Amino acid sequence: MSERYWIETLGCPKNEVDSEKLEGTLLNDGMILADSPESADLVVVNTCAFIEDARKESIDTIYQLNNVRNPNSELVVTGCLAERYGSSLEEALGDDVNSVAGFGVPVSLSKKPSAPEFDLLNLPRPSSKRPWGYVKVAEGCDRICGFCSIPSFRGPQRSRSVNSILSEIETMELSEVVLVAQDLASYGKDLEGTADMLQLYEQASKVVKWVRLLYLYPSSLNERLIEAIGSSPVPYFDLSLQHVSQPLLRKMRRWGNYQKFTEIIQRIRSLNGKAAFRTNFIIGYPGETESDHDALLRFVEENRIDWCGFFAFSREEGTYAYSLEGQVGKTLINERLLELSELQDSIASVKRDELIGDDVEVLVDEVGIARSFREAPEIDGIIKVSSDIPTGEFANVKIVEAVGTDVVAIESEKFEDLGNSLKET
Repeated sequence: MSERYWIETLGCPKNEVDSEKLEGTLLNDGMILADSPESADLVVVNTCAFIEDARKESIDTIYQLNNVRNPNSELVVTGCLAERYGSSLEEALGDDVNSVAGFGVPVSLSKKPSAPEFDLLNLPRPSSKRPWGYVKVAEGCDRICGFCSIPSFRGPQRSRSVNSILSEIETMELSEVVLVAQDLASYGKDLEGTADMLQLYEQASKVVKWVRLLYLYPSSLNERLIEAIGSSPVPYFDLSLQHVSQPLLRKMRRWGNYQKFTEIIQRIRSLNGKAAFRTNFIIGYPGETESDHDALLRFVEENRIDWCGFFAFSREEGTYAYSLEGQVGKTLINERLLELSELQDSIASVKRDELIGDDVEVLVDEVGIARSFREAPEIDGIIKVSSDIPTGEFANVKIVEAVGTDVVAIESEKFEDLGNSLKET
């Protein structure tokens, strides 16, 4: 009987890609997916260590799986937490785990972790169980953002070749590919030659109908890339802004300000008035004043971004921001988070109401659930459609109702038939 594995993935889409690469190696070793962690011979926890809450979730998950797993199984901890804390984590976990494996270390029952033997970026992966999939185009980051510890354990940026990325996309047979990296717009800057994000984007668009880019630094956006995305079937811009106050952004070691970000958004909307936007903001970064907060409120209200995430600042050891003066209290941070979230909820609700009556093309992710170009998988709203539309297919639908961040649609042909029937009666 084949040995069985179970992989528990925490954190961002980039971790999800890593887990799929690990799954590919385990399948190549002859293992099969278990029905549950309790029935697995090998349990792998792919951890996140970006902020304190993520680390706590990772530790809690490790102990939960240790409590339910087969006593004869092996429990391996990998991912960001393993890479960031290494031997100290292994010592702290003690006999509760069999090993702690950093990036590029084999994870299997047949091979014991010793030294890096492969690059996760270029490992094969199993076929996607969904009509869309994440593809990681680079690892690491060259930026020095004041709040971020990722470069300290993910290392400098290492871009894959265009050919290796395209080959992976082709083998996955997707209807939509979502390209991800720590610093996506800087793809290719570390490669010799002319490879860059625009070239990769244009080549990928020849292979897959929908290509979506997640996490673009505004300072790395150029006019040609903006025009390419804006004129594509997926005019979706995920811009990493983090704040709009220039003094605060400088403390974050970030580029930009209120006016520059607004100009970028307005420029994109002048090219395509239907373009969709997503961004994230850090609330409570050291030194954030009421004036900074008010500026962010004005920016959100003025620019009416489709999707916004607001996150409390996490004080991370080893980062520039850790020792900064002016740490903001948790109570005040929570008040600011609530105010911003309520404002964004009202904007998102109005923008969804404005879609009623529109004809849109959607991709059906699963029975009764679809998305248009406006919704990135797993993080944005959804479009509820008829269960008659097959999963994995594109369909033309008309939006007929909005419920919060979700909308309801019916097939355009059926809507026309209904209209004709009503006219006859």
